[in-house]
This record gives sequence, C-alpha cells and structure tokens, in this order.
Amino acid sequence: MSIYVGNLSYKATEADLTQAFTEYGTVTRVQLPTERETGRMRGFAFVEMENEAEETAAIAALDGSVWMGRDLKVNKARPRAERDSSGWGNKGGVARRY
Repeated sequence: MSIYVGNLSYKATEADLTQAFTEYGTVTRVQLPTERETGRMRGFAFVEMENEAEETAAIAALDGSVWMGRDLKVNKARPRAERDSSGWGNKGGVARRY
C-alpha cells in the first residue's frame, strides 16, 4: 500500500520525506511527481512503508500537521483512475470543451 502526501512544500526532497516518515517505520520508497514541461515538483508525493501498521501510524501522526510551513494532507493512496486513450476520462461519450 502507499501513502498520499499532499500540500507539500515545493522545496521538499525525497530525503526530507524519508527522514520525516522514518520516525514511524521503515520507508521503502518515495515518489515525488514532477510536471513534464517544467520539471517542477507538483506539490504531492507517495510514500511506501514496510507494513500497514507503520503506514497507519504515520498517517495518524502527520495528517494535518505543519511541515516545512504547509498543512499536510496525509492518507492512504487510492488507485489511479483509468482514463480512455483521449485522456478525457469519459468512457465512450462525447468530449466537449467549453
């Protein structure tokens, strides 16, 4: 399972997140998505920990806490929603732009 960490400072690094989450258990992976065009961090991350008990402890402790000047949103990551090949996400409907 993975943890979603939102409202991150754009200055946060993988090392920063690893250090913050290590207090609650073993961090196995940190992902910091970036924008394709600019390479700038998108303001959220995914953290994977060794087991669910550690993830639960980290979520309970860090959700709503202030870290690097920002109020964190920390919860279990949801599976990514499927999108059709057009990228619009509608299943066979007509895509309209307004």
